[in-house]
Amino acid sequence: MNLSESCVPVAHSSILYSSMGLFLFVIGVCVGSFLNVLADRLPKGEDIIKGRSHCDFCKHKLRWYELIPLLSFLLQQGKSRCCHKQLSFQYPLSELITGFAFVFLSILPFPHGFSLQPSFLISYSLFLIIFSSLFVIFISDLKYEIIPIEMIVVGFFSVLCFHFINFTNFINFTNFLLSAFFSGLFFFCLWFFSKRKAMGDGDIYLASLLGLLLGFPHIIISLYAAFLTGALVGIILILGGKKSFKAHIPFGPFLIWGYVVVLLWGDQIVRLWRMIW
Repeated sequence: MNLSESCVPVAHSSILYSSMGLFLFVIGVCVGSFLNVLADRLPKGEDIIKGRSHCDFCKHKLRWYELIPLLSFLLQQGKSRCCHKQLSFQYPLSELITGFAFVFLSILPFPHGFSLQPSFLISYSLFLIIFSSLFVIFISDLKYEIIPIEMIVVGFFSVLCFHFINFTNFINFTNFLLSAFFSGLFFFCLWFFSKRKAMGDGDIYLASLLGLLLGFPHIIISLYAAFLTGALVGIILILGGKKSFKAHIPFGPFLIWGYVVVLLWGDQIVRLWRMIW
């Protein structure tokens, strides 16, 4: 066999994975548009199915060509067609992040890479639902300081299904359950003994969800990263005059950032920790 013949399967594989990556990115961008709808409507108690999208400023009902993910924002130069006011960069940025996340999450959490096997596709789909739930919570808490309970419920159900499909042994599953319980208990104590001033009750459910998702010791790393980042951002905002000492800063985004830290570097941190201790 000559060299050109041996390279054919590799070339076909490369084209296949590139096409799959592009497909996942486009799907992710479209899903990201819907996640924006959820993040804006759920905190306000608005209907997420029947209610038509409207301009944030003049409430003009938007046409289909004003709702094309990314493209509409670019063609309209970031302004609304009806009242010509500047649109928030939240919308295209969220769509881009979701698009890249759909590609990224097809590789990172799975050691053997993307596959068309039914077990992988189910696990991957559940992982995307978990990501989507956390992303809606991130935007909603950052923007409105409200964690939608609907996304917490969806997240819990998806994580339980994910563990059920990838079940290894009872001891490992017990680890996740105990991590969920103690994470929630820790935040409940902070909420209760601070007389609801330290954080909202939504953070209790979110911490419990992350404990169920990560297990021990990764949940410790996640919470440490969340508190450390939250403290640093709080200090920067206070020194910059943006917040006072008594001001409330939504903690949900920091909890989710802690999860991202674990997703990217969790295993390396655990190995380093074990080497030191």
